Amino acid sequence: MNRLLLLSLLALSATVPVSAQDQPAIQDNDSPKVERIAAPSPTASVRELEDTGDLLRARKDYLDAIDYYRAGLLKADSATLHNKIGICLIQLQRYGDSKKEFERAVKLDAKYPEAHNNLGAADYQLRRFGAAVREYTRAIKLNDESAHFHSNLGSAYFSRKEFDKATREYQRALQLDPSIFDPQAGGGVSVKLATQGDRAYFHYMIAKMYGVKGDEEHCRLYLAKANEAGYPYVKDALKDGEFSQLRKDPGFVAFIRSLKRHPDSVE
Repeated sequence: MNRLLLLSLLALSATVPVSAQDQPAIQDNDSPKVERIAAPSPTASVRELEDTGDLLRARKDYLDAIDYYRAGLLKADSATLHNKIGICLIQLQRYGDSKKEFERAVKLDAKYPEAHNNLGAADYQLRRFGAAVREYTRAIKLNDESAHFHSNLGSAYFSRKEFDKATREYQRALQLDPSIFDPQAGGGVSVKLATQGDRAYFHYMIAKMYGVKGDEEHCRLYLAKANEAGYPYVKDALKDGEFSQLRKDPGFVAFIRSLKRHPDSVE
């Protein structure tokens, strides 16, 4: 391993105390000491700074990761580094700042699909759903095989109450990755966001998709989620065509009938 990279990685475990002027005037003796990661080395290469930033981001030390990525940018402007800074800022819920980083990334590389997707994610969080649709669509034109891109576009359509279009995109996402709606670890260069719309209806729609696929385990899971979120028509699964294959199993029918109306649901 390159010596500078090794030193940089060691810095992650060798934290240093903040200076006296940065500490509060009065500290509780029982309070933990405030520490920060060692500053980026001025002699480190762009690659070394980016690799260390990636490790910090994986540890969810987003502010420290940004410091390392920005140190890399001082040496060479990079669409990749702007994209990664933007991802950190999204995690910090600084959506306006993240949008600027993604805009810089796509300006440097207009054919960077992840940056277009992430710019769409920033717009989505800013509730600019039309702009989000445009950026997700651009990302998909560059890479139609990303389940995340289709899932995000589905969420943008869903928030605009364009449910037919949302369903089409969710189905494409599910086709590309059957586990797309399961909890997933972060750390990549593409942001995947959940819908902020009517979550109860969203869960029922996902249950329908799994019903068509004959995936009873996931179908039950999302029907239960829809019921818990207060979807008032969850027992329509007893008649909706998407569940016809699964209804051949008496156990599945009994499961649907066992679902009780959530107290917060409305008729």
